[in-house]
Amino acid sequence: MLNRSGLLYYCPDFYLDILFVFLSYMNKFFFIILISHQLIVAQSLNDLFFGSDESLDLVSWNIEWFPKNNSTSSYVQEILTNLDADIYALQEIEDTTLLKNIVSNIPNYDCHFKSSYYGGLAYIYNTNTIQVSSKYEIFTSSPYWNAFPRSPQVMEFAYLGNDYIIINNHFKCCGDGVLDLNNSNDEENRRFQAISYLKEFLDDNFLNANVILLGDLNDNLSDAVEHNVFQYFIDDNENYQFVDMQIAQGSSLEWSYPSWPSHLDHILISNELFEDFQNQNSLVSVIKIDDYMGGWNNYDNNVSDHRPIGIKLEHNLVNFNPELINYEKKIIKAVNILGADIINNYNGLIIQFFDDGSIEKKYIFK
Repeated sequence: MLNRSGLLYYCPDFYLDILFVFLSYMNKFFFIILISHQLIVAQSLNDLFFGSDESLDLVSWNIEWFPKNNSTSSYVQEILTNLDADIYALQEIEDTTLLKNIVSNIPNYDCHFKSSYYGGLAYIYNTNTIQVSSKYEIFTSSPYWNAFPRSPQVMEFAYLGNDYIIINNHFKCCGDGVLDLNNSNDEENRRFQAISYLKEFLDDNFLNANVILLGDLNDNLSDAVEHNVFQYFIDDNENYQFVDMQIAQGSSLEWSYPSWPSHLDHILISNELFEDFQNQNSLVSVIKIDDYMGGWNNYDNNVSDHRPIGIKLEHNLVNFNPELINYEKKIIKAVNILGADIINNYNGLIIQFFDDGSIEKKYIFK
């Protein structure tokens, strides 16, 4: 970059660029090509981080039929440890025994799988920050198998005294991008059915709850309305929000499934969490682990074809009690400057003590 004197100085904020600059010298113009580059510092998994003590940190991650090879488990253990999320919602976990071994090596974490029919979904959670009250699956009977080849996995939990519902999903894959409502076996239609069932389930059972729905939903948020399988949730924007909508509408470099490329992994929150998501340190991000593993090919060959997507929810520090909104404090005691009770017709300084613990001083002139 050029400073005001026309000299080149190092700017670390951009990658390899070609800058075309006109310089004037003694009334003559020179066309100069300046090539600048950023000193790229190699990052390793030791530099990877996401979670913090100040926020509820949730990560959804499809680990592509874990494990891909003999190296996968060591990579995944290091990634999970360094991301330091409160909850991981995982998809495509084929070897549950190996994953349990990994989790046993990470202090203060536990994991959960379905005990009967298993569809590859799993939770890993921090037992110090997350208090699980219930774990179950929904839409498990045969009428729902077409919409849900893998039954959604629900976990009810508490974090810092607040209750939450998280629903882990892995929708039917593939399709042609065209939603055919007349064909129940159309891949887009099956995902549309899944969204319809889930919205009805949430509206009927958790209308006033802190809900996070996430997973590999296998479709694009930015599709045209007539082909958008998520439209029921998108239209109900007073009650629900896909927090990664801007990612879906943005650069493909930030998407969760670079091989296509497309953005298939999503996070939906209910309106009870809108305010938390607007806090300064709240965010949603596709976590580009490949940047910490020397590039996409190494990550894809040894870990997964999906990047994880995570959400940080910073909480408001003040909890408002609606019973106190119209509360009027009452005087419980009033004394003079010497601590004696106030008598009638008193003039001078008085000190008032209120039932909410506050103290006020005032002068009385009669």
